[in-house]
Amino acid sequence: MKLTFLGTGTSTGVPTLTCKCRVCTSSDPRDRRTRPSVLLEFDGRAVVIDTAPDFREQALRAGLSRLDAVVFTHAHADHVMGLDDVRVFYFKQQVPIPIYADAQCMASIQRIFKYIFDQTYPYGGIAKLDPHVIDGPFELWGAVLTPVPVLHGNLPVLGFRFGRAAYVTDFSTIPETTLPLLEGLDLLILDALRHKPHPTHSNLEQSLALVSRLRPRRAFFTHIAHELPHSETNAQLPEHVQLAYDGLSVEVPGF
Repeated sequence: MKLTFLGTGTSTGVPTLTCKCRVCTSSDPRDRRTRPSVLLEFDGRAVVIDTAPDFREQALRAGLSRLDAVVFTHAHADHVMGLDDVRVFYFKQQVPIPIYADAQCMASIQRIFKYIFDQTYPYGGIAKLDPHVIDGPFELWGAVLTPVPVLHGNLPVLGFRFGRAAYVTDFSTIPETTLPLLEGLDLLILDALRHKPHPTHSNLEQSLALVSRLRPRRAFFTHIAHELPHSETNAQLPEHVQLAYDGLSVEVPGF
């Protein structure tokens, strides 16, 4: 399995509108961060976790020519608002695209994109989606995805474990009961917004403490705000920990 970081930025993206800070005006392309999402490619299949508002741009950059499923962590705008753009893959493939989310997230998606799920919508030009509510581990063409429950402030959201890798974005707290799902990993991807504490996101120091506790072979941080310059921050991190960047691809062990 290959994992590609489609987007590694926070909800406002980087550069952030109206901002002239040194990260937002950086010439390093790794400091340009679209909203958070990853692409999993395996056995000829392509699965996206979250459809950010930048999904069209991300898919073009990644050369994405097919889409077999979408998995959602939660229904905040920076994670779902690109869903309409999956219609082009439906037009090409002519097979309803499965989407996976927990019950709360699925209800929000069906409300936000009511026209997609409205069987009487008269105008055409929409995707056909096949909704599946996540209530435990599920299999996609031989790959088992295990939901990893975490808290985003007081909102329950999902990360996912697949093989010896896990993707956990948008969290401030990982319950003790969840931590065993993140043990024995070769690859751990965590939210790490900035240095300063935040009420709904893990900061750099908190995520480093989790890496120390969970001891994955490698760790990447995502959902990064404009307070963290890529090159300078990476130079200060342990050798096996890095900030991810848009377009970075890594191999996922265990498949």
